[in-house]
Amino acid sequence: MFSDFPVSETVQKRHSVRTYDPRPLSEQDLEKLTAYAKTLQTPFGIPVTVHVLETGDASTKKLGTYGVIKGTKTFLGVTVPKGALSLEAVGYSFEQLVLYATHLGVGTCWLAATFDRKAFTGAMNVRDDEWMPAISPIGYPAEKRAISETLMRSGMKSNQRKDWKELFFNGDFRTPLSRAEADAYAQPLEMLRLAPSATNAQPWRVLRQDGAFHFYAKVAEGRGEVDPPIIQRVDVGICANHFCLTAQEQGLSGTLKTTEAPANIDIPDGFRYLFTWTEDLA
Repeated sequence: MFSDFPVSETVQKRHSVRTYDPRPLSEQDLEKLTAYAKTLQTPFGIPVTVHVLETGDASTKKLGTYGVIKGTKTFLGVTVPKGALSLEAVGYSFEQLVLYATHLGVGTCWLAATFDRKAFTGAMNVRDDEWMPAISPIGYPAEKRAISETLMRSGMKSNQRKDWKELFFNGDFRTPLSRAEADAYAQPLEMLRLAPSATNAQPWRVLRQDGAFHFYAKVAEGRGEVDPPIIQRVDVGICANHFCLTAQEQGLSGTLKTTEAPANIDIPDGFRYLFTWTEDLA
């Protein structure tokens, strides 16, 4: 679960790259990424497999990203056995690999919808009992973004994040958690706040209660679903990774695990409890 790179610095440096320098990824950087991918673990004990795909190969020449990604032919894909918290495990593991790539100077971009899913699923030999929720291009960022990327980032408001009062709560969901009240956990929560998410929706909510941090997924309004959609579950795994790695960097020892949902809490409509961080007792 440990990172081997400066977490807070890398989280703040990371951004989605859609326009790449055409030079291929060096063998050294690709070897580092693939080796690091094999060391990834999640708090949920769920195995996540990372695949490397070169779209220049004859077997993968039909892979496409609908013009969203330019300049690279190398992609990472991720698969996981279907099950409870499997998608959260994908978000957790794959985001750690994304951060490590950022540390190496390699660009990435989470893609969940804007790629040829059928083609990528076939290229990775995804089984019926597996999910393949996301891919990412990898390569060196171009010096100048394509106009289409600039317009996309502007439309998605990629650099904007919700305020603390919308995401973090103290004791109940009517009382926002302030930075001062978060105390030693202010930095892990801030790095969580900066986590990427599909359409920058930030579907996570965190409730602090009796020293524990309870994570929830918020279903988009109007969907009328009991469970969050696949990509929202992945997003919550991403934010959990930022929180846990930053907590470790700050010397805060704790465990992220599934447990019973907190009792006697008035949970807003559309919220689904997922897991809880508790501090390890000395």
